[in-house]
Amino acid sequence: MEIKKYIIGAMCLIGALSINAQTAKEVLDKTATKVSAKSGAQANFTISGQSMNASGTIAIKGKKFHATTAQATIWFDGKTQWTYMKNNDEVNISNPTESQLAAINPYNFIYMYKNGYNYTMEKKGGNFVVHLKASGKKIQEMYLTIGQKSYTPSQVRYKTAKGWTTIYIRNFKAASLGDGMFRFNSKDFPKAEVIDLR
Repeated sequence: MEIKKYIIGAMCLIGALSINAQTAKEVLDKTATKVSAKSGAQANFTISGQSMNASGTIAIKGKKFHATTAQATIWFDGKTQWTYMKNNDEVNISNPTESQLAAINPYNFIYMYKNGYNYTMEKKGGNFVVHLKASGKKIQEMYLTIGQKSYTPSQVRYKTAKGWTTIYIRNFKAASLGDGMFRFNSKDFPKAEVIDLR
């Protein structure tokens, strides 16, 4: 009789955990759909952690993004990234990794969560807080704070081997953005030194 109770209890626990995981994935799916609108979106952000502190604006369209801070401007067209450093008039060209993209693009999680992460979720105030965890990845752990009504993220907190980084997101809004916005145009920076790191 006791064994039967334990089995039923264990099955209920497993069921509850799987429902929670499904719910977390549904929230992430809805958030990804909202954030990756075909026309694009814009927001303000602040990053702190890992010796990096910056504030600026970001425009996104699918996997493409364009970010501007006081120190740098970054264009990413889905494959190639151009980083213009204002203090030395220099442009670095690279093909960034997933973790490098996450360091500057607070919305990169909308592609990362689909592969190799386990999810749990809780509700805090008017937000969902989704916890993503993985082994064998550079982004080991992540907490996403997502509005329950809007399905837009207000905070992304993630951990790498170097420690924790927090990105705060404000003023998210849909926008109609052209693809040219996500590619560096050398005509706009005629004196910049271009360094190809690919």
